[in-house]
Amino acid sequence: MIAFKPMNQEEFKQYLSFAIEDFAKDKVTSGNWSEDEAIDLSKKEFSRLLPKDEKSDHNHLFSIFNNQQLVGMIWIAQTSTTTTNPNEGFIYDFIIFESHQGQGYGKQAMKEAEIIAKKLGINKIGLHVFDHNKIARGLYEKLDYEITNITMSKSI
Repeated sequence: MIAFKPMNQEEFKQYLSFAIEDFAKDKVTSGNWSEDEAIDLSKKEFSRLLPKDEKSDHNHLFSIFNNQQLVGMIWIAQTSTTTTNPNEGFIYDFIIFESHQGQGYGKQAMKEAEIIAKKLGINKIGLHVFDHNKIARGLYEKLDYEITNITMSKSI
């Protein structure tokens, strides 16, 4: 059985060092950024979205545990502070660490995230998945997330 615990400062630092690099790699793989600019752009994006680190307003960062073992993390943001998307939220990041994948933690965590989102007053939640991340896309589709936009590109 998994449990969410608010991310503490040390966990946030560990997460951030991994997440900046991981996001940069995904943006390069997807063709959005060049390798030369990726780390710098990733750092800027995390600074913009989390100006107060793990204590940033309307952002909820959780460590995911199975018993006492850290198996992943999730970041849920409330976007209900805007008038264009009342009561909506967004999952900015979600990871089950590689050594814990394939054990059902992802599905359990996403269901728990929905429960927490409802408690926060969120009645619709979105997320982004890179097309090259087939495992994550499959999980989200199994949990009834629907494709709302598709961006395509071609190198010429």
